[in-house]
Amino acid sequence: MGRREERVFKLNDEIRALMRDEELAAEELIMLQHLDDDAQRDAAVYDAPMDRADARETAGDVARMKQHIRDLARERERLERKRDRMIARMSRR
Repeated sequence: MGRREERVFKLNDEIRALMRDEELAAEELIMLQHLDDDAQRDAAVYDAPMDRADARETAGDVARMKQHIRDLARERERLERKRDRMIARMSRR
């Protein structure tokens, strides 16, 4: 096996790891969204300063996790494009 093939296999491993990280982050996002729903409801119903603070915090957690998932997807897509270009170059030879 040549060096180029090894690089493609390494990229595939990195892509799989990112996909796994995306899945885990998506599952965590679901949990965070449930917590945020509860916190937002408590803040609306009880109108207590602590409940409002919790609601802001959980909303921030959801936003950060969504951004994290977008970042993971962007990196995975970048590696997929790189891998695809490498494969295309290899097939032309």
